[in-house]
Amino acid sequence: MQTILTVNGGSSSLKCALFELRNGALTLLYGFKLGNILNTPRFKVKDASGATLEQSTPDYQSVPKEERHQACLQTILNWLSQHLPESSLVAIGHRVVHGGEIFSEPCIVTSEVKAQLEKFIPLAPLHQPYNLRLIEACQALEPTLPQIACFDTMFHSKQSNLEKNYALPRQYTDEGVRRYGFHGLSYEFIQRQLTQLQSPSLNTVVCHLGAGASMCAIKNGVSIASSMGFTAVDGLPMGSRCGNIDPGVLLYLQRQHQMDADQLETLIYKQSGWLGVSGISSDMLELHRAEQPEAEEAIEMFCYRAALEIGRLSAALEGLGQIVFTGGVGENDADVRQRILNRCRWLGITYSEDANQNNENIISLNDSAVTVRVIATNEEAMIATHVLEITKAHS
Repeated sequence: MQTILTVNGGSSSLKCALFELRNGALTLLYGFKLGNILNTPRFKVKDASGATLEQSTPDYQSVPKEERHQACLQTILNWLSQHLPESSLVAIGHRVVHGGEIFSEPCIVTSEVKAQLEKFIPLAPLHQPYNLRLIEACQALEPTLPQIACFDTMFHSKQSNLEKNYALPRQYTDEGVRRYGFHGLSYEFIQRQLTQLQSPSLNTVVCHLGAGASMCAIKNGVSIASSMGFTAVDGLPMGSRCGNIDPGVLLYLQRQHQMDADQLETLIYKQSGWLGVSGISSDMLELHRAEQPEAEEAIEMFCYRAALEIGRLSAALEGLGQIVFTGGVGENDADVRQRILNRCRWLGITYSEDANQNNENIISLNDSAVTVRVIATNEEAMIATHVLEITKAHS
């Protein structure tokens, strides 16, 4: 049985998926998740239907923290060896957050590619090092297999300089200080789904809403604008990230509160957003349950900012034909969708409250000027598809 493994890692978590490759098509077999790997790890395995097959707490206490990602991968490979001995990996696909201006499509990782990706660490210091660490771990564990990098920035690579560039002296723009946009693998997956639904050319705003949230304007299948910018902290207020902020606030905090770069980074990435406003949680479900005014303010602020961003992206598109909700919150939270859509009625949007509550594929009414869809995203399937395409091209 030929298989492809996808690797999607963060600083303290790892998500993998195993796909069977048969007759040129991909079928999901298993999904793996390891959370809290720097402290008390949690390991979960699910089958293709989403049923949990195993949960455990691996003991990595004797493993140095810089080697935990490799230990996690070894845990997954050991599980596969035990439960699916007939599996034969043909390639491993990696989600890499930053491809800069150089990588506009997936590629096989070579020493030259890895050296270039290391140069992007200053552009994504909280993500890029772990992406590279996972590539190195896979190379150590499976040295004969091709490692294929799929970039979260590549879907946005065709945006114009008007969208990408900041109004800064050109020396900084030339250095790479510009808007990149992220969540590109998710947006690309949604665009391919829209193509299958025969509505790929409508002016579309995709709302990828979750603890990490962003939005993207897509025209004729191409990203022309996005809410995230130089980093993944820009745009909407998220679970613990602040989103848009006047840079003067950061200067104020430096001067008045003597905050250094590390403290500011912690503030805007880990202490702000829904968590900062509510003082309760970075989890939307917990905020809904809290029944406290601060939690309500965090939810309403998120929806208000999302509605404002739909307006901005509609202007970039010069007209809106379709909205797609995706991501954990976008796919499952009818209340958040309703709040956002109610603020966008001026666009001629009408929708069915029942269809919205039931998370139906289309929730807009027939007379709506804008089609509103709910589509589940699948970054792992998008990575596996790229791996399949590249392995075919090089076979």
